Amino acid sequence: MLRRTLLTTLAVLPFAGTALAAQTTATGSTASNPVEVLPPEKPAPQWPIAKRYYPTEVNVRPELAVGSIIIVSDKFFLYHVIAPGKAMRYGVAVGKDELKFRGTAYVGRKVEWPSWKPTPEMVKRSPDHYAKYAETGMPGGPGNPLGARAMYLYQDGRDTAIRIHGTTEPSSIGHAVSNGCLRMVNDLFQSVPVGTPVTVY
Repeated sequence: MLRRTLLTTLAVLPFAGTALAAQTTATGSTASNPVEVLPPEKPAPQWPIAKRYYPTEVNVRPELAVGSIIIVSDKFFLYHVIAPGKAMRYGVAVGKDELKFRGTAYVGRKVEWPSWKPTPEMVKRSPDHYAKYAETGMPGGPGNPLGARAMYLYQDGRDTAIRIHGTTEPSSIGHAVSNGCLRMVNDLFQSVPVGTPVTVY
């Protein structure tokens, strides 16, 4: 029971524009992080991840669109803009090396306890690990690598195969370890409607 509760909690849920150009501004944003403008307050511990990756309300640049999701891959942070100049910031795991996804997309689909199937590229890169799931995939459940919630990113009506999703490996948050998808804790899924714009740097 405790394992199932933990996995549900750790599930998630859910490209580059000039409005977020990495320039130092008078409000304090810097070239290394084009979104956040002030240090966040330290929240109380809630998840078994590094403290800096806890969900935290932070100040952001006021021109960012309310409701949008912005991911700064090199900092391992996802921002959900909740009001002008305000966002909830979450730690994420991102794609490793050349598998990092960058660009613009939108949430085209949301699924609770999603099934999972590796892409042909994943099977080709690591057949020993993924080939057994190539045909039938894996049904949703506590052992599924997408966790209890997933938001599917689309471009022009087509599935990109990139997900914002939960994880059975919370220690991966804050690292570049995935095949391109974005892993995080389950604290965003209910707040994000289908159609939400997503920008990944």
